[in-house]
Amino acid sequence: MLLRVGSRGSRLALTQAERAAEALRRHRVGGATVEIALVPITTAGDRDRTKPFGEIGSRGVFVKELEEALLEGRIDVAVHSAKDMTSSDPDGLVVGAYTQREDPRDALCGADAIRPGMRIGTASARRRAQLLAFEPTLSVEPLRGNIDTRLRKRRERGLDAVMLAACGLDRLGLGAEIGARLDPEVMLPEAGQGALALQVREGEEDLVTHVDDPETRRRVEAERACVALVGGGCLAPVAAHHDGATLTALVAAEDGTWLERRSGSDPAVLAAELVALAR
Repeated sequence: MLLRVGSRGSRLALTQAERAAEALRRHRVGGATVEIALVPITTAGDRDRTKPFGEIGSRGVFVKELEEALLEGRIDVAVHSAKDMTSSDPDGLVVGAYTQREDPRDALCGADAIRPGMRIGTASARRRAQLLAFEPTLSVEPLRGNIDTRLRKRRERGLDAVMLAACGLDRLGLGAEIGARLDPEVMLPEAGQGALALQVREGEEDLVTHVDDPETRRRVEAERACVALVGGGCLAPVAAHHDGATLTALVAAEDGTWLERRSGSDPAVLAAELVALAR
C-alpha cells in the first residue's frame, strides 16, 4: 500500500515528515505493508520569508497548500506542526492522528536567561507580547526564516538571543543551541506546540489512526478549541497549553502592556473569560 505523505520542504518539516512516515511504516493498514512517498509542497509562508505573517495571510500560512493538496487528492496524508494549524479543520479534513508530544516549551538561544535591555528576535506576536509583559525594557525585533537562518541572523545582527520552539531544535539535533527552556509560567506555548498532526480526508482516518497518541490528542484538542473560541490568529497574542492536569490560556496586547491568563478544565469557560477581559 502506497501512502503519499505531504510536507513543507524545509529541513525541519521533512525531518518531521520522516518521523511520521517511520511510525506509519511500523504498522500495517488492513494487513498491507505501508510504503511511503514524501511529497514536498511549498506554502505561502515558505515563499515569503521576510514579511510579517499578518501581511501574508491569516494563521495557517504554513498549512493551506497542504490542505488543498489533500482535498484535491494529490496526497493522502499531510504532516503539520500542530502549532501551525488553524484552530479548526476545513470541511472534509480531519486530524487522524497526533504523534506523541515532544517538549512544548519555547527556547531561548544565545542566552541562558531573559535580562533587562536585551535584544531578542522573534516573528511571533505571542512571544513578543509575553516577553514585553515579563520584561518591558526588552527590544523585541522581527526575525523570520527557518531555524538555521534565524540562528545565523542572531549572530549577524548582534542579537542577544532568539526564541524558537524547543522541539524543532531537538528534532534537528540542535539542542546544544538552547540556553534556556522557558517554563510555561513565563512563556505559555502556542496551542499544539511540540506535537505533529497527521491530517487526512474525512472518512480516511484509518490510514493513520493506529499511530495516534490519545493523551496528546486530549491536550492539543483542548488547546485548539480554546484558541478557536477566543478567535486567535497570527496577529492576536493568544496562547493555550494543557499540562495534563490543567488547561491554561492567555490573551494579551502585542506590546505587552496588558496580559490576562486563566486556568481551568473547560476550554469554553476559559475562552469566555478571556474574551470578556479583552473587550
